[in-house]
Amino acid sequence: MKASQFVSFVATSVVALASLSAAPAEAEPFRLDRALSAPAPLDVSFEHRFRYERLNGQFRPLPQSTDDIVVLRTLVHARLRLSDDWTVGAELQDSRALAEENAGVLNTTVVNAAELLRAYLEFDRDDVAGGNLSLRGGRITMDVGSRRLVARNRYRNTINGFTGIDAEWRRDDGYALRAFWTLPVQRLPSDGASLRDNEVDFDREDTDVQFWGLVGEAPLAGSVRGELMIFGLHERDSARRPTANRQLYTPSLRILRPAAVGRADFVVETAVQFGESRAGTAGTEDLDHLAHHHHAEAGYTFDAAWRPRVALQYDFASGDDDPNDGDNNRFTTLFGARRFEWGPTGIYGPFARANLSTPGIRVAVRPSQRLRGFAAFRSYWLADKRDAWTTTGLRDPSGGTDSYVGSQIEFRVRYQLLPGNVDVEAGYAHLFDGDFMRDAPASPNRGDAAYGYTQMVLRY
Repeated sequence: MKASQFVSFVATSVVALASLSAAPAEAEPFRLDRALSAPAPLDVSFEHRFRYERLNGQFRPLPQSTDDIVVLRTLVHARLRLSDDWTVGAELQDSRALAEENAGVLNTTVVNAAELLRAYLEFDRDDVAGGNLSLRGGRITMDVGSRRLVARNRYRNTINGFTGIDAEWRRDDGYALRAFWTLPVQRLPSDGASLRDNEVDFDREDTDVQFWGLVGEAPLAGSVRGELMIFGLHERDSARRPTANRQLYTPSLRILRPAAVGRADFVVETAVQFGESRAGTAGTEDLDHLAHHHHAEAGYTFDAAWRPRVALQYDFASGDDDPNDGDNNRFTTLFGARRFEWGPTGIYGPFARANLSTPGIRVAVRPSQRLRGFAAFRSYWLADKRDAWTTTGLRDPSGGTDSYVGSQIEFRVRYQLLPGNVDVEAGYAHLFDGDFMRDAPASPNRGDAAYGYTQMVLRY
């Protein structure tokens, strides 16, 4: 990062913080629509986040061993209520990066400048068959279930967008049904030179990629509830969008007891994936696809100072057990998020929900209403050592390299500097190198990887 860019970043942060710090912490949060005296049916919100990231010990096969970057994301959302039932809304996203010419990880998960993230018409009415009915159509974002398979990204600098229809019916007693059909939005531009220059190229969607889902939720016993879901992804190669030509169906079941003070909680989630796919975008042979993913977690929240919660976790996502058998057994996470489970993404993000077996432990605390943090430890093995460590491309088709990738320790602290307006956050992750990280063919073998970040989020 150039010195002038970093100075500008720091100066912007200080000015923005000083402008808001004049108000007492107990004051009602500042809101843009009230300041603009917007008419009652109009809601306007603004969010700006800026984050500095640094990675020492690049584990991908890239020439540089150190990366740093400043990423900025601005969201402006406006909603106009047309009647008691109908609302029209739009959200603009501007995601940019300040990075050196040789930045290692710079792609459309980091940069998406000046884009229409949402533009939608929404219908919302109570007392429809005993519940609330919500319909959205247009360009939308979605969180579904645990967010492991479909998510509106939070830590990542860009956000998944979809164009289509999303319908949800929900009752107060916990029963719910949801159905959606969409065309996933392709973020543009995607070439390195355009991304480094933060060029504007409007995103697009087409019928060559379609994504749909059906979701049902129900209470089971006491505070335990269940979710049953199925998702369909249908991709077709086209001249402007080379794909893996996937025709995938992913049924998923989740049973959980949410965390609460003074009691145990748990989550069990399992997904099976079947259909057809190809071995990457360059493949031409349709392969039978059969893969699976499982998550298990058991925790307890103590009724004590700082409200500590301790949780044991385990995740398994299948890999391709034989690269030459005409089958594809590697699980794909569809449009899910991963930061909340396996550490920060950004220029770090060493793990994805594919070809992994990983146990872990997490301890979360909340010393006050404004301060919270957690520490986590996980170890990672390849589910099949003949398949790739997918986020790096490193692979030993012979299976001769040990499957232990490494272990990661992570810390994060978040503080509401001005509740409702300013949050500050800092985090650190350290990946201790294992046998596969050191010995896989083409591995850069740079030892441990250390990643840290600081960020501030302004909301109006």
